Amino acid sequence: MPREYSDLYLGVDCVPVPEIPQSESHPPSPHEIVPMLIGSTVEAIERELVLQTLARCHGNRTHAANMLGLSVRTMRNKIRQYATDGADIPRHS
Repeated sequence: MPREYSDLYLGVDCVPVPEIPQSESHPPSPHEIVPMLIGSTVEAIERELVLQTLARCHGNRTHAANMLGLSVRTMRNKIRQYATDGADIPRHS
C-alpha cells in the first residue's frame, strides 16, 4: 500500500508536523514554517519535500522537478536513491 503524503513526517522519531495552511492571499512565511522543522535534518526535510511535491504532481517527475527548481536528472537521481533506501515513490497517475 503506497504511503500517503498528505501529512509531513520528518523521520521515525519526529512528531507529525501540523499541516501548513495553503492560502493564495497569505502564504505562510518562513518564520511560521521554520519552527516546525527545527530538530529535523536537512536531508530528511529535503526528502519529504521531494516526495510530497512528487505526490502533489501525481508522480509527474518533470513537473515536480520544475516546481522545486531541480533538473529532471537530479530529480531522477534523488528518486533512485530514495527508492534504494526503501521509500515508497509516488507513481505517475
